[in-house]
Amino acid sequence: MSWEVRALAAVAVRPRLWRTALVQVARLARPGWWRRWPLLPLPDRDYLRFRLVTAYGDPDRAPETDDLVTYLHWCRAWPRVAGG
Repeated sequence: MSWEVRALAAVAVRPRLWRTALVQVARLARPGWWRRWPLLPLPDRDYLRFRLVTAYGDPDRAPETDDLVTYLHWCRAWPRVAGG
């Protein structure tokens, strides 16, 4: 199973993270994503490779599902923590 499918499944069973996940997809989508194939709001490849290197030391490694869930929990909590 691909990491994308595992990630979707991990978020699907956590309704409190649905909105946060959608917001992050919109924030991280490459500009003008709807004009390029595939017509999906995917992050820029260079950005994703950079994040994978900083997280795992390998730009070709698939993200861990637990790390994605932790990231989404952090994104959801950040406004409260930051006082905003």
